[in-house]
Amino acid sequence: MGNARPPAGGPTILAMNTWPGVIGRYRDWMELAEDVEAVTLLEGNTPLVPLPRQALALGAAALYVKYEGLNPSGSFKDRGMTAAISMAVHDGAQAVICASTGNTAASAAAYAARAGLRCIVLVPRGKVATGKLGGALAHAAEVIQVEGSFDQALAMVTELTLERPIALVNSINPYRLEGQKTAAFEICDTLGRAPEWLALPVGNAGNITSYWMGFKQYDQTRKTGLPRILGVQAAGAAPLVLGHPVDQPETAATAIRIGRPARGPQALQAASESGGRIIAVSDEAILEAQTDLARDGLWVEPASAAGLAGLKHEVASGALELAGATVVCVCTGHGLKDPDAITSRAPEPRVIPADMNSLRALIDS
Repeated sequence: MGNARPPAGGPTILAMNTWPGVIGRYRDWMELAEDVEAVTLLEGNTPLVPLPRQALALGAAALYVKYEGLNPSGSFKDRGMTAAISMAVHDGAQAVICASTGNTAASAAAYAARAGLRCIVLVPRGKVATGKLGGALAHAAEVIQVEGSFDQALAMVTELTLERPIALVNSINPYRLEGQKTAAFEICDTLGRAPEWLALPVGNAGNITSYWMGFKQYDQTRKTGLPRILGVQAAGAAPLVLGHPVDQPETAATAIRIGRPARGPQALQAASESGGRIIAVSDEAILEAQTDLARDGLWVEPASAAGLAGLKHEVASGALELAGATVVCVCTGHGLKDPDAITSRAPEPRVIPADMNSLRALIDS
């Protein structure tokens, strides 16, 4: 596997009526059973959105956002979930289970519904954004709240799958990484090469691991080059920066509120091998970056802004020089995943009577 080339001639961002989903597009690059039938919602094919004002502020030649919030369930998780659920069906599973801070739950529920499978999700009680919880409930997943952390929930579902014939679809499932690495393929196909830097949030660490897998695989065959990777954790949930687990992680960036990343060692290896690093930034910096992205027209959930926050931090501190560099910032989830993060901080809308004079007076004030 891995020697086939995507179709030549023109960009790979295709019209939705011709896009087959990530398995259909990149099957020959993925370690899946040859006879697996794709359970797909036509995930992937997300755009690289140029942000020239942010590039100028950072001193980069070009800055793009890989806008993964445009996947079917609103996050990057769909790339891995199509592969995990497809293989679960192939292997005869009747039910799937996951622990989640929200995005995995919504994605697992959507793809399980597509496949006709029972879906069980464990979430930390009171720690999941309503937009994500709503996604799981909409697809009739069985949502169980745990009086504890994500890490405790993950330990529970992992143990349960050793006792019951239920497929685990968290990122410790290797097929999740096979699906998620396709985002690296898309970046190279669109740019014609790898960027100099890739910045992205780090929570359970499956995404940074899968991106590095994808870039290395493409470079071995297509000589696209390799990026340096800047992984970014929230300061209140930064076990890979601190060098030890965080038992009670806290951050407004709920998607990366994880204290014991399942793919931690692989994430550290990816950052090191790439010549990059993993850093931590404050919640204030993350929310500021979320606002910056919104001012450029991109509404993302707080965790998605961690990559840009990390870039800004490193450039401002003098630790990173981006002159002449093409940079890709991965935004992992749509803002509708966590609307409370905006509405809770916004002022109350102004109210006027339903007459034109009141409107004119307000506009002219």
